[in-house]
Amino acid sequence: MAARVLRYGLTMVALLGCMVSGAAGPAPAAAKATTSSTVAAKLARNLATVSTAKQLNYYPAQAGWSYMWSDWKPAQINADLARAAALGATSIRVIVFPDTFGWPTPTATYAGRLAQFLTMAGANRLTVKLTLFDWWGRYDEVEKSTQWATALLQPYQSDARLVSVELKNEMNPDDAAEMRWARAMIPVLRKVVPGTPITVTTPGSKKLEGFARLKAALAPTPPDYYDYHYYSDSATAYSELSQAKTIAAPATLVIGEVGRSSTASNEGEQAAYLGRVFNAARSLGIASVAPWTLNDFTRAGVPTSMSLDEYGYGLYRTDGTAKAAAAVVKSGWAGQPLGNSLLNLGFDNGSIGPWQAFSPQFGTATWTGTGARTGSGAIFFKGTSRSASALPSVKVSPMVPVKAGQAWHGEVWARGVAATGISQLALSWFDAAGSYLGQNSSAQVAAGNSAWTLLKADAKAPANAACLQIHLKSGDNSGTVWFDDVALSVA
Repeated sequence: MAARVLRYGLTMVALLGCMVSGAAGPAPAAAKATTSSTVAAKLARNLATVSTAKQLNYYPAQAGWSYMWSDWKPAQINADLARAAALGATSIRVIVFPDTFGWPTPTATYAGRLAQFLTMAGANRLTVKLTLFDWWGRYDEVEKSTQWATALLQPYQSDARLVSVELKNEMNPDDAAEMRWARAMIPVLRKVVPGTPITVTTPGSKKLEGFARLKAALAPTPPDYYDYHYYSDSATAYSELSQAKTIAAPATLVIGEVGRSSTASNEGEQAAYLGRVFNAARSLGIASVAPWTLNDFTRAGVPTSMSLDEYGYGLYRTDGTAKAAAAVVKSGWAGQPLGNSLLNLGFDNGSIGPWQAFSPQFGTATWTGTGARTGSGAIFFKGTSRSASALPSVKVSPMVPVKAGQAWHGEVWARGVAATGISQLALSWFDAAGSYLGQNSSAQVAAGNSAWTLLKADAKAPANAACLQIHLKSGDNSGTVWFDDVALSVA
């Protein structure tokens, strides 16, 4: 993916055979005389489209990155685009590679595959955001870069399907040569595809500081809008995205990539993660959120090795079945509420997820389908220890943004059998940088045997609070403690 280690036109459809059917989507517009007023009007229309696009990042599951183009499977691509459209997508982002397409002149074969992709996207009523110059870094070759970009883009000069162009994926604002090249190339792209918005990104790992440096470095020739790639803690999305929007102003900001690997956590947390980011973006008036990515990837489906987590960002598994995240994205794009139902507060979905273990070296929670207070599931801790400063627990964050001064309420039902030690609910507070601000705890589960008892905690979010974690704790417990039916609310 773009935020991790790996991520760093000839119309030949008739010749290659386009694997599409159904109603036609956006089509190439008739060529018009280019004037400053027509260009400005086209740019305004496209920026309005970009700012609200329901966009999805895309590679086929069995052919990621450059393999998408070298191992060209149009039938599979068309099926994937149809699935994206059925999910509610209105736009698709695709990335091209100079050294795959041919340098400094794209080959007819690869230019034709790009043309075929745009035709398939249009037939599925999807606009296209095209990212250029991936896996490439010869920044002293401005003339050849101009030649390559011109040959690739000129056929789409008046094409309504091409809604925006990203100069290069995740540019390094601290690379002086790359920034000089970018300042030279942004005007080139504007000349080749006038009225098509140009954008740039920086790695999600560089966060706000890198984003601000990117904007400053490109101030002499700024893009038309900015993309922000978000892979930070979803519980602090509101704080970080608010600052990113301020940095981008007065230009439009969109979230060009956001995601969570289900192999790094669990499918429930992946779904809740995306839901929190959609909620934060909606609160901030950021109307375009583009998940990374449509599909998980097979081990053989990428050109180079990746960490295991990188294969699991898809909304769909490699067999084409949907994860919980797919329904979240569909609801998020439709503007529907994304609330506590994603948090599995009753532990009734057959697993602990999206709850995650904290200090598991001292004990872990187990999901059980028997002994629940209500519903079909509960969790229990048994035989736990602790450190001087931490108890083992499971934790989850709320779906809505946390702000200082909010009044929060948390509760859970708990019971014990031969319970010892400390078992309770806690509301733990953190600032935007992840620094611990303190906690508010409920009463403890009684020692020995006890019936189901309601534990409650109420608190106001402290100054500088940007994140809340609800912990169900059980430490120094030689017996067993069950938890069920969590409730969480904010006034």
